Amino acid sequence: MEVLEAYKPFEIQEVKLSGWKQRPVKNNFFELVLIKSGSGIQCINYNESTYKNGSVFLLPPLKCHSFKIKDETQFVFLKFTDSFFKGVDKIHIDRNEWFKEASYILSNYNQLPGDILKSETDRLHIVNLFEMILLETRNYGQESVNLITSLMTSILEILIRNIKKSNYFEMEAKVSEEKITKMLTYINENIAKTNLLKVENLAVVFMMSPTYVSEYFKKQVHMPLREYIIKAKLKLVEIRLLNSDFTLTQIADELGFTDVSHLSKTFKRYVGISIKEFKSNGNYMMLTRSTCTN
Repeated sequence: MEVLEAYKPFEIQEVKLSGWKQRPVKNNFFELVLIKSGSGIQCINYNESTYKNGSVFLLPPLKCHSFKIKDETQFVFLKFTDSFFKGVDKIHIDRNEWFKEASYILSNYNQLPGDILKSETDRLHIVNLFEMILLETRNYGQESVNLITSLMTSILEILIRNIKKSNYFEMEAKVSEEKITKMLTYINENIAKTNLLKVENLAVVFMMSPTYVSEYFKKQVHMPLREYIIKAKLKLVEIRLLNSDFTLTQIADELGFTDVSHLSKTFKRYVGISIKEFKSNGNYMMLTRSTCTN
């Protein structure tokens, strides 16, 4: 396996396998997989989906993912590392905005197997961006960090575009109504803007009566609106606690909690452990949709 790194904003690996072996790398943030050649089956939590040349997958922060290889497969793994978001001063980008984009992808991805790209044009873009990153890393090393960072930003933009076009949001049952998908997208895009998430504003945006908004939401999502918003925020809290240098005060202010005490009490109520215990464990809880049984 060839492992290529460039100042730790990412790790990229290219490898050809005829049989799958569990990889020891801990996936704290998230990782993309490009299938350059070969065929087989991707498995996440015992759910399966076929793969082929050009397939692009997003590996969730779970240990239970694997590939059943049918034809010898050439994989490219691109890992967005948490160290990139922790004060790497030599890379001059808007780190907060980058982090928000990456967090949006991770918090809204449904953690089921399957190709994450729905647009063939976007697939071509992603394949070309992967190839450019590989070439730049091999040929220029440290000199290519800023360019590679820009390429990775482009990858994030493409992923967000595809997530917004698809029904990736976690719901107990699939729904056919386009309105609820748009409402979920709107809520998650504006999760830090408390005023925009008020029932009165949602009623205006989606042309519904204020008295019907909460009823409609619960009927479609099988969860009260207020609870969904709190859990959506806590997923972002988890990401920030494990993958950034943000203080609790900064996290509380950004996500609309009254203060650190309010954040801590809400976290303990819904997650079941304190923030200190969560950071010590180092594993997602709200963000993990399901768990493995063996």
